[in-house]
Amino acid sequence: MAKELKVSGRMKVGTLKKNFKKAFGVEIRVYKSSSAKGRFADDDATLSSIRGEGAKGGDISIHGAKLAKNIEKDFKEKMGIGIQIEDKDGGLADDKLSLSKIGG
Repeated sequence: MAKELKVSGRMKVGTLKKNFKKAFGVEIRVYKSSSAKGRFADDDATLSSIRGEGAKGGDISIHGAKLAKNIEKDFKEKMGIGIQIEDKDGGLADDKLSLSKIGG
């Protein structure tokens, strides 16, 4: 199982979700706004097309050693997108755990 994933604004939501699952063994929820309480983003949308206002821009590199809360923060700040990482049971992962620990 790969332990690194590079994400750019040109990537489609569905591709991000598929690649995230393949790389880390768990699902990711992607929302239409920087709030994790928004509506789910369409799988055919590019990340840049759902980007919220005030996003810094830039690519994101995700590693297995990174904490869930820091990944969620990167998406919010750089891409203006709300995400949440799931645990293996489909619930929300503990933000204080690394992806390697969450995915097992």
